[in-house]
Order: sequence, then structure tokens, then C-alpha cells
Amino acid sequence: MQATKSATKPTKQRKMIYQAPDHIRYKLFAAPLSSELKASQKIRSIPVRSGDTVRVMRGDHKGFEGKVSRVDREKYRVYVEGLTREKGDGTTIFVPVHPSKIMITKLNLDDKWRKKILERKKETVKKAEEIIEKPALRKAKMPEIVETKEKPAEGKTVVEEKTPETKLRKPRRKIAKKPAAEKIEQKAEESEKKAKPKTTRKRATRKTAKKTTETEGGA
Repeated sequence: MQATKSATKPTKQRKMIYQAPDHIRYKLFAAPLSSELKASQKIRSIPVRSGDTVRVMRGDHKGFEGKVSRVDREKYRVYVEGLTREKGDGTTIFVPVHPSKIMITKLNLDDKWRKKILERKKETVKKAEEIIEKPALRKAKMPEIVETKEKPAEGKTVVEEKTPETKLRKPRRKIAKKPAAEKIEQKAEESEKKAKPKTTRKRATRKTAKKTTETEGGA
């Protein structure tokens, strides 16, 4: 499958849309489903196809409902039955509608491949819901096992079950705060110690060499 890179410049974004391959153009035709279809199919959006019943949600023809007669993937437009206008010469033509301006009210399920797509999407939604619910269920249902330090007469450890709601916390240690005057005195003593210069002892020099020379001279 051909992959596409994301672009930040509007010129490049428009270029990518109008030069996109078919498998990406198909995804750009996605339209939201009505509240009834969302509840039954358990999905929020799906690409529009010919035969779907749609309702126009924005624009001059807002509220119009009808079947999709044709889908133009080259120009990114959808044509609905009954949504027409007259030209200057008197001929009637279909009004093109962008897929972002419509809402699907009824799906066309004649295609077996589309049914498989809906089933696959339902499975992914179920798995996502299970993953979200699992940690919450574990916390609510599974009790925590805690071993007590007290030894009974029989010599066996007693096991107590505690739910997350009745979990006991360890009491915090209270640190005795020193008064402000003592703190100031302590800081002053520390600063005095740092200010005093360190006394260095001078090493005693050995005079053995001089004594030997003197004894030799005297002799």
C-alpha cells in the first residue's frame, strides 16, 4: 500500500488531496452517521456510496434528503437524486455536494464487502471498550490480600481481605519544628566557623645533617 507523508503548508496539503491515490480518496469521502445508525452500527462515520440515503446539513439546500445517485472521486463531490437546478438555457443539472456537508441516514448494504467492513469496525470498538473497562473492574471486584504481623496461638498467619475503599494509610511522622530564634543562632554559629581561618602547623625541620658536620669539624 502506498503511504503518504503529512504536510504543514496549505499549498502542499491541497496538492496532496488532488493528487491522492484511490485508496486515500475513498477515505476522504467519509461522512457522519445519524444518531439511530450510530446506536445500531456502533460506528460514527463511513465513506459514502451510491445508494445511501443522505441529508444535507449545510449550505443553500440544508435539510434536503435523498438517495446518492453518483459519487465523483475526481472532484470530491456527491450527487443526490432530486437535488437539481436549472441552467440559463433551461436544462436541469445535479447540484454537486461535498461529503463533509452531508449525514448518512440509511446505509446501502447490498455489497458483501461493505458488510465485512462494518463487522470489522464493530469488533475493534468492542475490544477498545473491553480494554477501557478492565482496570476499573479489577479495582472494584478484586479484593486485596494483606498478611497481618500478629501471630495467633496455632502458629498460622491470618489473612485479611481489604477493599480499595477501606485501605489504611500509614501515619506520617511529625517533625518537631525549631523556633525561629534557635535557627538564627545556629546559622550565625555556622557562618562564624566558616569565617575563622584554619590554623596550619609548621613541620619541624630535621637538623641531623648540621649536627654531623659540626661533630666532624670539632674532631
